[in-house]
Amino acid sequence: MNAPGPPRFVSVGESLMLAPQSPDPDESYRWRLIEAPDEASLHLEDTPVVEISPETPGTYQFELQTPSETHLKTVRVYPDERHSTRVELPFSELPKPLEEIDSVSVVGPFNEQVAGRTRPIRADDRFVVDLELPPGTHPYGFCLNDDFAQQVHGAVSVDGPGRPRCRLAGEIHEETLVVTATPTAAPDTEGDDDGLDVEFLIDDRDWIPESALERRERELRIPLESVPEQLRIHAVAVGERRSVADMLTIQQRADGVSLERPNDPPEWARSPTVYEIFVRSFCGDTLPTTFAEIERRIPYLQSMAVDVLWLTPVLASPTDHGYHITNYFRMASDLGDREAFESLVERCHEADIRVVFDLVINHTSRDHPTYQLHAAGVENYADHYNRVPKSWDGTGVEWAGETAPEFYFNWQRIPNLNYRSLDVRRWMLDVVEEWATVVDGFRCDVAWGVPHSFWKEVRERVADDFLLLDETIPRDPHYHEAEFQMHYDTALYGTLRDVGRKNAPASKIFDALEDAVWQGFPESAVHLRYIENHDETRYLAECSEAGLRAAAAATFTLPGAPMVYYGQERGMTEKRGPMKWHDGDAALTEFHRLLAWLRREQPVLKNGTVEPLEVSVGPRQPTTPATADSASSGAVSAETAPADTTPEGTEQSANSSAVADRVVAYAREDGDQRLVVVLNFAETVQAVSVPEAVGSSDLVTDKPLRKRYAADQNDDDVYLLVDDVIVCRSNE
Repeated sequence: MNAPGPPRFVSVGESLMLAPQSPDPDESYRWRLIEAPDEASLHLEDTPVVEISPETPGTYQFELQTPSETHLKTVRVYPDERHSTRVELPFSELPKPLEEIDSVSVVGPFNEQVAGRTRPIRADDRFVVDLELPPGTHPYGFCLNDDFAQQVHGAVSVDGPGRPRCRLAGEIHEETLVVTATPTAAPDTEGDDDGLDVEFLIDDRDWIPESALERRERELRIPLESVPEQLRIHAVAVGERRSVADMLTIQQRADGVSLERPNDPPEWARSPTVYEIFVRSFCGDTLPTTFAEIERRIPYLQSMAVDVLWLTPVLASPTDHGYHITNYFRMASDLGDREAFESLVERCHEADIRVVFDLVINHTSRDHPTYQLHAAGVENYADHYNRVPKSWDGTGVEWAGETAPEFYFNWQRIPNLNYRSLDVRRWMLDVVEEWATVVDGFRCDVAWGVPHSFWKEVRERVADDFLLLDETIPRDPHYHEAEFQMHYDTALYGTLRDVGRKNAPASKIFDALEDAVWQGFPESAVHLRYIENHDETRYLAECSEAGLRAAAAATFTLPGAPMVYYGQERGMTEKRGPMKWHDGDAALTEFHRLLAWLRREQPVLKNGTVEPLEVSVGPRQPTTPATADSASSGAVSAETAPADTTPEGTEQSANSSAVADRVVAYAREDGDQRLVVVLNFAETVQAVSVPEAVGSSDLVTDKPLRKRYAADQNDDDVYLLVDDVIVCRSNE
């Protein structure tokens, strides 16, 4: 079977790759365009894998001829969402004299961070480049002398609405399959839900006569007797922009009809606590880390209420970080053999911990034998890596041949694989199959560098309860379309860093949460909430411990999957240094432990809605002590602050926006219970008034809340004393 996967949904200006699935590199495959809009002009190369960039909206249908079968592939192309945008770098902002600059290139997500690909022009007193970009904020950098180390950063915002969203649901009603699409308008669009159109598309691999389909505005009805053994239905909401396509799979089984949503995460991955370890540093500063030694430390992970263990790469590599792979089918010899690795996975499973494997298939080490054979001109390896003109390269390396290997950023030691090669696709599919039966999920390194067509095939090859976590920076909702279920939350990460540096008010976390909606991520998407990882500077190295505590508490009390990077909980400041076992911060560790167990014990923190709460910070100086009546009412804890004093360490600026900006509060509610969360990023305790009555205990510490009363003794004037975080039950 070489069917080329599900239909594709793109906009003008986007490119896509069409490829046979399960390819045999020794066989021949041929693509043909059999249907297109009248005004469309599209040339297909006579190759097994083709890359196209349609310039006309409409429906395209392609035919793939294989040695034994012919398959169809539909591509739906929507209008261009991009706008012409100019970015500039005035000479006055250059960090070095103009005469010392021989070349300049502009890099960003829009050109996959490849130096030399986009050249600005010199206009009067500045460098200028015109880009075509969709709505949103886009980071960029001017690379002086094509050197990423000599980069001037900036960002440009493009006006326009966010994406709508679409969700499919199905039911069997009186021997009829009824599929309903629920579209949701973008939060800033001029239209509403009712103004959105919905387009249904039947997967080309599942034949059903058009006469069996009753299409309504937002509903598709099919007699059950006409439903084939497998039927995959796709839908897109269309307004000012298009949504990510949702998908419903219907299967006829011996025990009845099943309805499944492939875009939804496995049950265990809907809101797990994730713990990432930088493998070779986890066992401390004297004992070499091995799989066996990690296994001996699983009780620690259990004590931290960890649900998922993410291991940085464990395959053969000449580096300590492991991202330069030299053999995809062998474990790194210093860590142990495959038997030891599988023993670690089994022990994790016994502890109810899933294991996520770091899959690195965008590139290999340039010391991988395959790259060496490619660079040395061995014919069978000529197409295994992407090549670019030497004029794009600023490394100064005398690359063999007339071109240079393509690589992202300044990663000259890890050249990019070429997914237009059937050999590469077959090779990487073998890698996926080698490890997908051993672990529970893949964290996919540089996922944005591998074509969507390949990830869609991976999604269909792994088990239904297998997790795919993407590294796309900045995050991109299109990777949720029949590909990944969990995504890096780059928006909240950046916001929590800004708050910790005092560059943004704490309330900005709500904007970060709304960003996922604006971007068009479906409700089923799981967002990995983190404050640091192996690629980032430690939070504590840039911000205060008070800020770290509040930021970590945010990740544990918001929806998604909170992640702890090893040592974060021990007060580490070295990004990849040895785990601080004997000299770590015990109090900070216990703080993380309490948060993780609270999340496990309070389902509302995983599944509830988020409601921002208006709070006031810093009460007026009270003049009368709390009375016995007020205490007996249940509105005050055993640790009520004396009325004629200010709590030690409390900042006393009742109307100070600087203080208020360090505090944020929200409610989590799921219909069964409602919790109030207050975060304090300030380095001193704050007195915070919340807009509703709450219980008497802090659920994080299981201790009485500390409260303070204002002069008139009204419940509305109760202030909670917050060090870093409190979580309490609402009494409303």
